[in-house]
Amino acid sequence: MELPTPGHGRFRRWLAQTLGRPELEGDRLWRRALHVSGAFVLIYDLLPRGFFLVLPNEAVLLLALAAVLVLEAVRLARGVALPTLRPYEARRPASFAFYAVALVVAVLFFPEPIAVAVVLGTALVDPLVGELRHAGPRRALNLGAPLAVYFGLAVGAFLGVGRWPIGDAVLLAALAAALGVGAERLRYRWLDDDLTMTLVPAVALFVVGTLALGLRG
Repeated sequence: MELPTPGHGRFRRWLAQTLGRPELEGDRLWRRALHVSGAFVLIYDLLPRGFFLVLPNEAVLLLALAAVLVLEAVRLARGVALPTLRPYEARRPASFAFYAVALVVAVLFFPEPIAVAVVLGTALVDPLVGELRHAGPRRALNLGAPLAVYFGLAVGAFLGVGRWPIGDAVLLAALAAALGVGAERLRYRWLDDDLTMTLVPAVALFVVGTLALGLRG
């Protein structure tokens, strides 16, 4: 059952006409905006312990994740059509559910510099890849620009948050960029790139940076 969304459709048409972007009627802008908003999960690391008074910070984050997963379970069970979902997500878990799991796992279970690097990498580079892909088949730009942006974000996280030695930061940022952008380009039927793009480089950085090199957050 597909729910009618006439107001949503009119607003999209108005926005597309106002901005001169007819492709916005396909929800692309909303997907990009929601993706970028995932970076706000990093606020979690800035909150003082006991910020929510009645519950630990971790519990509040896990409850928020549980709410997203319950929403997704209801959507799948009832066949509800939500804005921004692509056709292939009608019968499988949606990208936002995978993304929510990846974000929460990253900030709860990985050192802060790694979490900041992979969360920003997914939140900002994945939409960039999508926009470049939409713009046309310019292979060098489509690969080089995401790698450069991911690398810059990771170096900033390792130097600014972790205070890691610059040599280690550069090498690990190169590893994170290669794995993050590489994971985005792979396609699986029942596994979303929002999950792999976040957690594949996170695990590699933890093994190499934390376990092998002894770097801490």
